[in-house]
Amino acid sequence: MERPLTDEDYERLLEFRIGLRRFLRWSETQAAAAGLTPAQHQLLLAIRGHPDPAGPTIGDVADALLLRHHSAVGLVDRAAAAHLVRRRPDAQDHRVVRLALTATGSKHLARLTSAHLAELADLAARLHPPWEGLSRRRVDPDP
Repeated sequence: MERPLTDEDYERLLEFRIGLRRFLRWSETQAAAAGLTPAQHQLLLAIRGHPDPAGPTIGDVADALLLRHHSAVGLVDRAAAAHLVRRRPDAQDHRVVRLALTATGSKHLARLTSAHLAELADLAARLHPPWEGLSRRRVDPDP
C-alpha cells in the first residue's frame, strides 16, 4: 500500500527546489565574478571531475553537460581561445582527442570549487531533503 502525498511532502519538495534554484543562480554569479560564463565553469568541472586520468573526450563532456556534440565542440573552442582548456591527443589512440585544463583554468576552478563546496554545506544544513523519511516505493499521486 502506497501512502498518499501530504502537504509536508509538497512543502519539502518546494523548499528543496527553491534551494537548488538559488544555488544555481548563486553559482552563475560566482562564475561571472571569476570572469567565466556558467557554461565555462561547468566545462572546467566536467574536465577536472572526469574519472579517467587521461582526461575526457569531447563526447564525454557533451554527455556530462547534456549537450549535443557540436555544442560541446563550440564550448571547448571558446574555452581554448580563452586559455582555459587545451586539447591533446590520447597517448594510446592518436585519433582520440582528450581535454585538459590549463593552469589558468585550474586556478579559476579551484577558487570556484572551494566557494561552491562551502555554499553546498550551508545549503545542506538549511534543507530537509524531500526524500528523507520516504520509502523507496512510489508515492500514490491520487489518494
